[in-house]
Amino acid sequence: MATVTFYGAIEGVTGSAYLLATDEAKILLDCGLFQGRREEEEGNLEAFPFDVTELDAVVLSHAHLDHSGRLPKLVADGYNAAIYMTSPSVELLEILLNDAVSLQLRDVEWENKRLQRAGKKLIEPMYTLDNVKETLTLCSGEDYGHRVTVAKGIDVCFRDAGHILGSAIVEVFVTEQGVEKKLVFSGDLGNSCSALLRDPEVVEHADVLLLESTYGDRNHRPMDETLAEFEDIVEQASKNGGNILIPSFAVGRTQEIIFRLGELYQKGKLRQQAVYLDSPMAIAVTEIYHRYQDVYNTEDQAAMKKGAASSLHSFLPVLRYSSSTAESIALNNIEAGAIIIAGSGMCNGGRIRHHFKHNLWRRNAHVIFVGFQAMGTPGRALVDGAKFFNQAGEKISVKAAIHTIGGFSAHASQSQLLDWINGFSQANKPRLFLVHGEEDTKVIFKSYLKQQGWDASIPAKGETITF
Repeated sequence: MATVTFYGAIEGVTGSAYLLATDEAKILLDCGLFQGRREEEEGNLEAFPFDVTELDAVVLSHAHLDHSGRLPKLVADGYNAAIYMTSPSVELLEILLNDAVSLQLRDVEWENKRLQRAGKKLIEPMYTLDNVKETLTLCSGEDYGHRVTVAKGIDVCFRDAGHILGSAIVEVFVTEQGVEKKLVFSGDLGNSCSALLRDPEVVEHADVLLLESTYGDRNHRPMDETLAEFEDIVEQASKNGGNILIPSFAVGRTQEIIFRLGELYQKGKLRQQAVYLDSPMAIAVTEIYHRYQDVYNTEDQAAMKKGAASSLHSFLPVLRYSSSTAESIALNNIEAGAIIIAGSGMCNGGRIRHHFKHNLWRRNAHVIFVGFQAMGTPGRALVDGAKFFNQAGEKISVKAAIHTIGGFSAHASQSQLLDWINGFSQANKPRLFLVHGEEDTKVIFKSYLKQQGWDASIPAKGETITF
């Protein structure tokens, strides 16, 4: 009898980790970081609640750190088998893990200086650069639709989830005593209105379904309204003469914004002189998106072809990369007519903060937030109407226009989640478990699904089910 134990993304939306075990093998689905409040992040340092050395394989749904960020810790603790994912995820994972370990080591160094002055015990990083390097050597990139054996009696097949490049719905085939049963893990399902990527692939059969529920309590704003507002803000900024600053996440959101700006350019509606992508990480990710255009949806491929574009860069010819520190600093001399896209997405680090220093106090400047701003972040403070922004001890007066556009989510909405699960056989519905969602959201979603003829369960952390 196979079992699944729920270890992460159960009491929230981070730390994704699910252990599937049979009499002959054990595999881990995802190994993500806990992110958010300090008490949640402290869970990253705890020992794994299972014997790492007994794992036969790890299967990764996609590269985002809340699904992948503890892989180097798993390796540091003794894991030495294959890690399966799609080929684009392998490339994105290298960028994300190297960035994560650099930030972690920097934070540990700063914290140890403080502890040393206080005469307290120093702390160790969760993992090292060597652990990241070893993790990457274990990664195996697979194609969508290709069934591969990952452990004795266990095969997996990746289906396109449409969330970020390389994101996957994971089909897990478990054979015991000649009988095959199937578990499907949705991973993070994409918003079918998003640019570039395809809609989540329909899966018709499963015995057990683990379904993400990030937006199980709501629907997104219609995309046509979102794009109309985006166009209006860009046009307004061009009339005002100021710069536009867009804090953006390096993976997924940045590439969508580049495409949307490209649409405006192709229609003759982008009057800004240049668009600067000022993020080495986002630049590297954009180049990976260029290499995997075969997974773009047909509509956006056609739009790029119509614009005689071979890449996002040529679809938006005024796009400029600012890779070096010197190139980034040079942007401070631009007083008007530019769009600057930079990280971090919630403004708690990165180059966007330096651009704020040179633009927030300008009345003709605009800041466009295109992603969720968590409570306690500098980005959330600006969205909530902060009058001053603190940058390296300096208080900067906020005179720029602050805009929030909420329709660019990369996650499926409530109705989109329902549409996807309705693709499963209605005559033999899978046992449905809601994961990757806040507690209130899952309760609302469970009630909504009940009205639609689905009986969903909300597992507790550490709970084990059999199938």
